[in-house]
Amino acid sequence: MRFALNVAVEKLITPEIHQPARYLGQELGAKRKPWESAVVRWSLTYPEVYEVGVSNLGHVILYNILNTQPRQLCDRAYLPASDLAKKLRETKTPLFGVESRHFLIDFDILGFSLSYELGATNILEMLDLAGIPLTWEDRQNYSVWGDNKNSDQPHYPLIFAGGQTATSNPEPYSDFFDFIALGDGEELLPEIGLILEECKKKNLDRKAVLLDLAQIPGVYVPQFYQMAEDGSVHPKHPNVPTQILRRVAAPMPAYSIKFVPYVQTVHDRLVIEVRRGCTRGCRFCQPGMLTRPARDVEPEDVIQAVEKGMKETGYNEFSLLSLSCSDYLSLPSVGMEIKNRLKDYNVSLSLPSQRVDRFDENIANILGGARQSGLTFAPEAGTQRMRDIINKGLTNEELLKGVKTAFDQGWDKIKLYFMIGLPGETDADILGIAETVAWLKRECSAKDRRKLNFNLTISNFTPKPHTPFQWHSVSTTEFQRKQKLLKQEFRQMRGVKVNFTDVRISAMEDFVGRGDRRLGPVVRRAWELGAGMDSWWESLDRAFGAWTQAIEEAGLSWKYRRVESGEWNLIEGTGNRLLRELVEREQGIGNSPPKPPAHGGLEGEGIGNSQEQDYAVLLDQPLPWDHIDSGIDKNWLKEDLKLALEAATVPDCSFESCSHCGVCGTDFGHNIVIKSPPIPQFAGEFIPNSQRVQRLRVRFGKLGDMALVGHLDLFRLFDRAIRRASIPLAFTGGYRPNPRISIAFALPLGATSSGEIVDFELTESMNIEEFRQKLAQGLPDTIPLYQIQEVPIDLPSLTDAVEKAEYYLTVNSIAEIDAIPEWLNWINAVKATSEILWEKTTKSGKKNIINLREQLFELEMISEEDQLLRYVGSCRNDGTQLRPELMIKMLEQVTGKEFQLLHIHRHSLLTRPEKISISGW
Repeated sequence: MRFALNVAVEKLITPEIHQPARYLGQELGAKRKPWESAVVRWSLTYPEVYEVGVSNLGHVILYNILNTQPRQLCDRAYLPASDLAKKLRETKTPLFGVESRHFLIDFDILGFSLSYELGATNILEMLDLAGIPLTWEDRQNYSVWGDNKNSDQPHYPLIFAGGQTATSNPEPYSDFFDFIALGDGEELLPEIGLILEECKKKNLDRKAVLLDLAQIPGVYVPQFYQMAEDGSVHPKHPNVPTQILRRVAAPMPAYSIKFVPYVQTVHDRLVIEVRRGCTRGCRFCQPGMLTRPARDVEPEDVIQAVEKGMKETGYNEFSLLSLSCSDYLSLPSVGMEIKNRLKDYNVSLSLPSQRVDRFDENIANILGGARQSGLTFAPEAGTQRMRDIINKGLTNEELLKGVKTAFDQGWDKIKLYFMIGLPGETDADILGIAETVAWLKRECSAKDRRKLNFNLTISNFTPKPHTPFQWHSVSTTEFQRKQKLLKQEFRQMRGVKVNFTDVRISAMEDFVGRGDRRLGPVVRRAWELGAGMDSWWESLDRAFGAWTQAIEEAGLSWKYRRVESGEWNLIEGTGNRLLRELVEREQGIGNSPPKPPAHGGLEGEGIGNSQEQDYAVLLDQPLPWDHIDSGIDKNWLKEDLKLALEAATVPDCSFESCSHCGVCGTDFGHNIVIKSPPIPQFAGEFIPNSQRVQRLRVRFGKLGDMALVGHLDLFRLFDRAIRRASIPLAFTGGYRPNPRISIAFALPLGATSSGEIVDFELTESMNIEEFRQKLAQGLPDTIPLYQIQEVPIDLPSLTDAVEKAEYYLTVNSIAEIDAIPEWLNWINAVKATSEILWEKTTKSGKKNIINLREQLFELEMISEEDQLLRYVGSCRNDGTQLRPELMIKMLEQVTGKEFQLLHIHRHSLLTRPEKISISGW
């Protein structure tokens, strides 16, 4: 099946679609390579809604890198929300790339980010919307190349996945992808592109292309491997590697400057990576294991990227990103240097969750700016014993010092992350979470200060592949019991808000995340039953029901029940008494003497050979992900697990001795830790300049796609354009200074205009033409600037000055068949009527009767052929506004006919006679 070359997006992206501006593409920073200029055409397809996908730093970096490659083009696509997905299916329109507007089926290769276990259903949804078969088997007999002029046969692009979940255990998803890209993609994807270019020139078939790709380190082609009865995976083709290497690349801040979306996104800021990898060795943490070694970015590279990015994007906030941001030793120095350089730009710095033991005044001093950012720490466990078991490397003293520093520096609300269900955990450890929070509240208090409040997130431990805790899980019943314990403890604690992760989500993530190839049909069936993007959050019961039904239909309920009841439970499982004894010894309880076993945990007193054999059998069983070479030695994971159950800690090899995990070497490199340069002298906080020297009034248009950009998003667009142009804008006073930009009355979404007005108040006088040129450079062509004039500073606000609005409406009369519209008679009838009543309901629920006729000043038919009428109605700040839909109600009430409003165009806004008339421009 073939489709037209381009999607008529204006027919699909209409005002009734929620947040239609998310689908427009063409944002500032987007690449616009001509379609015909590329040999290989990529689409990075993020399986989440736009606001989430466009915020993902990896998505941004790979998009930027691929578009720097000669003869390669990279577009983007995102998971449409349910309303647009329904419309695509109803109109039989395939999903498309946001820049080129070409259907995804026309690309050569589609890359999906798979970053969490239950996200694969979103990928299937996107493939289905694109008209692409879901499995590699269904695509295997079709060409990859869509523009092969020598063939009329249908084609389907190569489909691959990358991301943390795809790298850790791709087997549950192996049915759907032609290949998996393991690890970092910055160097891997360009290598794939070069191979594809050569393959396309030779017009190789699909299998030959995949065999060539399988020779690239980091590329796993599932169809060339088979699963054994024990779940392990082995090659079935002689020319593919037994073990597939995870790729490692250095961070590239220069490619991190992101798009500037028209809508507010999840992370509406510039994000620059300062450190990749973490060597803390938290035993539950998959990213910490799968991103080794640690690699610091040169401080000057970070500074330059932030400075350049903030000026190019116009953002007012930036974030420095790392798994453990405060382990980047240059953080205080880099943060202060950026703060000094951007002192006059009114910007703020935020950081992700950080190590509380490294939080000090130096880090506190660089956070925030004009707005104090939130602060998040992750103690993970409530007792010192549990923090040692998970190798958190955090003492009670360090925890208190970090939180108290934050309190002393002015924070009165802190977010804390804890986890329950960890190996070796007792009820005392669970209750220790509440005791720790209560202790912190007592210790962090002062007279004449607001009390310290905490926002807690308590998640359920979910075992992850390639971690020491991959052999352990907890039953849902036990999770529910532990959550109940904590809820009782926190019930009487004031100033603490607690959020718990639903145990059903945790059990399903465990089941899928540690599964094998048998789960492919389960994932597909769960998608068919409605387990999609938003179902976990909007209808958890429905999503969970879909997954459990899919598991039952696949005949795998026995396996899920084992997970649900705590499969591989190292502490309570039958035949694992050895591990229970280790914990009892460490705690000094039970029948065993309170002394730790010998190193390794297998030679302690009273431990028999049979128990040792049970333990070895458990840990030596093949795992579905053993063929993925993450760099971490599996034997090291076993040893680290034994150390965990002895509550023995392992040092951070970035700053102390090597832990011999197996990563460092030729394939993966070594830790790169950069010493911190001196911390610059603080140049002072941004002081908003509230002096108003000049007020410029601009008449502008909202045309084309900009009609789908809302009022608040339009304000942000102007704010960022002003920042990029370095125009000296005045700010309001107060705790949160805001730019002095005032846009008159919001347009209905979907309406165009040639008569919008906005006021800018400046701290310095500017030549009007210079102002116009600078502002226009930062705006899309669909926001033309028609006229700019200087107005007195002390004029009333723009909304107070406007009195009337002039509209052009395209209206369809829904009359009887063959009836001729009587527009002149209808309009005259409205004009001749002195009273047209309408019941208005206020926000408080009060009902008022309004005479709409008093708000209508002019009405005429411009073109009967086009059914275009013009009217002038009231538009005042007291709520007296004759909106277009009310004009239609007036017509319907007077004529007794039904009308359909097809399009709204606001031609002008008119001020009171004694003020400046915008309509005269």
